[in-house]
Amino acid sequence: CKHEVEHGCGVLKSTPLVDLSPQLLLEVSQNMSKNLKFLTDACVLASEKSKDRFAKEQFKLSIKCMSTSASALLACVREVKTSPSELTRNRCVLFSGPLVQSVCALVGFATEPQFLGRAATINPEGKAVLTAILGGAMSVVSACVLLTQCLRDIAQHNDSSTKMTEYRERLRNSACAVSDGCNLLSQALRERSSPRTLPPANANSVN
Repeated sequence: CKHEVEHGCGVLKSTPLVDLSPQLLLEVSQNMSKNLKFLTDACVLASEKSKDRFAKEQFKLSIKCMSTSASALLACVREVKTSPSELTRNRCVLFSGPLVQSVCALVGFATEPQFLGRAATINPEGKAVLTAILGGAMSVVSACVLLTQCLRDIAQHNDSSTKMTEYRERLRNSACAVSDGCNLLSQALRERSSPRTLPPANANSVN
């Protein structure tokens, strides 16, 4: 949530006025509001479960500070949307600072050791499933990279190029690799296993 809020404020700061379209402003506002709600809900729950009086009060004050800063910034965003100008855009930049600071302060407080639970442990079966899913995902990504590179090469050469036959073969192989990768990932998600991580079929057979 913290990174998403920082990113949204960064967009408002770095995007030229002419590129701050109503659609972009709407997306930034909605994404920021969604992540602030996630953060607020988590901290409200932490406050309710805490037995420390100071922590309870500090969570409430921090949430209030963040909410006030967010309201001020979102009001500026709405103003840019209805009356775009460098003045209204600079107000967004100005009020982004307090929101980022309040979010960072709240996250810093909420992640103190006494508020963190125990880390989850993954058993060997879970690790095998994780390996299968990661393997399938990496296969899809690497194949898509090769496919994109091939399409780029084709786009840069005309049909009469002497290398076009080679490019078409690469394109066919890349497309097959993408399909194979998708099948691996699909199997990993569906069956929680992968041919690449399973032992050979006769591994336990007796000669």
